Amino acid sequence: METETPKTLLDAARYFADLTVCEEYMAEIRWGGNGPICPYCSGREIGSVASRRLLQCKGCRKQFSHKVSTIFEDSPLGLDKWFVAVWSVANCKNGISSHELGRAIGVTQRTAWFMLHRIRKAMECESFDNFDGPAEADTSYVGGAAENMHAKKREKKIRGRGAVGKIPVHGVLQRTMHDQPSQVRAIVLGREDADTLLGEIRRNVRRGASVYTDEARAYGDLANTHAHEAIDHTIAYVAGNVHTNGLENFWALLKRSLGGTYVAVAPFHLFRYVAEQVFRFNNRRWTDAQRFRWVLAHVFGRRLTYRLLAGIDGAGFMTLT
Repeated sequence: METETPKTLLDAARYFADLTVCEEYMAEIRWGGNGPICPYCSGREIGSVASRRLLQCKGCRKQFSHKVSTIFEDSPLGLDKWFVAVWSVANCKNGISSHELGRAIGVTQRTAWFMLHRIRKAMECESFDNFDGPAEADTSYVGGAAENMHAKKREKKIRGRGAVGKIPVHGVLQRTMHDQPSQVRAIVLGREDADTLLGEIRRNVRRGASVYTDEARAYGDLANTHAHEAIDHTIAYVAGNVHTNGLENFWALLKRSLGGTYVAVAPFHLFRYVAEQVFRFNNRRWTDAQRFRWVLAHVFGRRLTYRLLAGIDGAGFMTLT
């Protein structure tokens, strides 16, 4: 029988305060009604080591937990703290900072930062189905304003247009269809040229479908594969159905979380923050409990180590590659 899920954060904090309840909840999501399977020999004769909250295979005699091969693996923190963290990041519209999460569950800021990135890893979801259109495509830029930069960086920035020195994030949005809410896919770009932008649209939108963009020259050849119309933002922002307001709404939500909650996001981590906002936007009609359970159902096979996350080399130094 499926485990009942709390409805609010307060309910979740109370419900998952008991580690035994957490273990049972995780077991139900991980193994369902079939019982645990040994990750080492695939054996099904599994005993338990109650004093350590571990399982033990009667075949190979190895011990393991319900957290094996998940984002929780090797974490010394109990599932009671992890579940509250998952609930918070999955349901806070503007995200939750590592400082705030650390204070809420009683861990250090560094630990909370690591937890949040592991949860974002579970939120990453790639779909292989193309949008049917009508769709919108646009690029937004993430980065600090020139007036807030060091003098040397500001000199370099003012030589180009406003996007110089910022990180481009490209998005494609499927407009609301058949009572289904609009859906977005967004990616941090390594290069911003016509081939890259058109490739992203053609990868995500069915050939021949309607696509609306601004008048950036990079979209010029899109008419060869799609019904393309563009809006000139120097004249108007809406001309009938031709606009990118759906994506502008998503960019506003993304930048509100980046500027208001996370404040300083390293460029090489930006894609994870984008994935977090995409998850909440696409599932905004779900209940808090549904978003929470979806994330837990996708924690498997997505382990993320601190060494990899922080870019620490073999000598123990952090690298930014």
